[in-house]
Amino acid sequence: MGGKDEMTKASSSLQDLRRGIYVKAKAEPSWRFWGLYVHVCKIETLREAYAMARRNNGAPGIDGVTFEAIEAQGVEVFLAQIQDELTGRTYRPLRSRRQEIPKDGGKVRVLSIPAIRDRVVQGALKLILEPIFEADFQPGSYGYRPKRTAHEAVHRVATAIVQCKTRVIDLDLRAYFDTVRHHLLLEKVARRVNDDEVMRLLKLMLTASGKQGVPQGGVDFAIAQ
Repeated sequence: MGGKDEMTKASSSLQDLRRGIYVKAKAEPSWRFWGLYVHVCKIETLREAYAMARRNNGAPGIDGVTFEAIEAQGVEVFLAQIQDELTGRTYRPLRSRRQEIPKDGGKVRVLSIPAIRDRVVQGALKLILEPIFEADFQPGSYGYRPKRTAHEAVHRVATAIVQCKTRVIDLDLRAYFDTVRHHLLLEKVARRVNDDEVMRLLKLMLTASGKQGVPQGGVDFAIAQ
């Protein structure tokens, strides 16, 4: 993807598009991508985002709409409505449903469960943005990355021990997801994304969960912060 024409030209497939974005991002670490929003809105992207959400299953959001209800109505009808809202710039995410999960010591972890329609939009945005930021990660980073597992991370540690790399630094950021500052996250995304519509959509998603923090329970974005 060497120029504007290549960024706006329709890809033959979503997989080819994602691969092309990754290759461009890997080759040019300072490149700022534009013309991305049109790909977020494509029915092909929305179909894949719905399939991802369906595979994860999960409970309905605050609107109570289930996968079964969507499929009874017709998935294509459901996706066409989302596409109309995205292309017409009328899409607004619903407030996430809060679910408390008990933890050790009497504490709770609060999950925010988006409506399925919002999970689809989040997934569509992830499909287009993920290849950009995936190219920027260090090889030793495993969290929230596609095709990487905890077992691979453990294997890397075991290999390092055999190589006599035995110094360990253990860090845990307290309530990290709850304290992410939106303006800083948006600034970091903007270093790689020069697309006002994508940035507007991302900001809508962030502010739907409050003035600070990002929800746990929706689509995971592996974006370096």
